[in-house]
Amino acid sequence: MLIISTMKVTKLLHTRMRVSDMEQTIQFYTDVLGLEVLERKVSPRGSHLAFLKVPNSEELIELTSFPPSGPVTVQEDLVHLAFQVESLDDTIASLNAQGVKITDGPTQSSSGSRFIFIDAPDGYEIELIERPPGRAIV
Repeated sequence: MLIISTMKVTKLLHTRMRVSDMEQTIQFYTDVLGLEVLERKVSPRGSHLAFLKVPNSEELIELTSFPPSGPVTVQEDLVHLAFQVESLDDTIASLNAQGVKITDGPTQSSSGSRFIFIDAPDGYEIELIERPPGRAIV
């Protein structure tokens, strides 16, 4: 029997990512990418949580660290976060000045977007994209 649901989600609120070292990861996201920590707390089961705000976005990134579960191992090419940047050239210069290695790119897509990849702590990939004016998708 097929049941058709009329329920529809209305908004993406946050994405949770488990990390090995909360302080190192927060430092990466705040110092390298310019995100803001909105809240930090400990859950009832003992997980350390941090909610990060991305400029010009309502969605949050929730970082969680639960040391009893051991270190995080992120499989290659499993998941990544993509952020838009105003100027890829300026972004590359800033990353180079901070000693952050570019792991792939720069690459130009058929739509005219340009992008690079860098690695966050634990091996999460970060894609940084410069879109041409008026383009909504890579």
